Amino acid sequence: MGGRDQHVLRLNEEAARRLHVPHTLHVVPGATHLFEEPGALDQVTEVARQWCHDQLRTTAG
Repeated sequence: MGGRDQHVLRLNEEAARRLHVPHTLHVVPGATHLFEEPGALDQVTEVARQWCHDQLRTTAG
C-alpha cells in the first residue's frame, strides 16, 4: 500500500490484525493509493512477484 494514503493504510492495518494466517503488509514509502509516483508500481510488482515465487516454491515442495 502507499505510505501517503493514510486512510487505506489504517484500513489495511486493521484488516491485518484480524488475520489468523501468516501475512505481510508492504508499504511503499511516499506512494499514494494508485502508485503513480516514479518507481512505486515497480516496487509493488516486485513484492508481488517475490510473494508468488515464495508461495509456489513452498507449495511445490
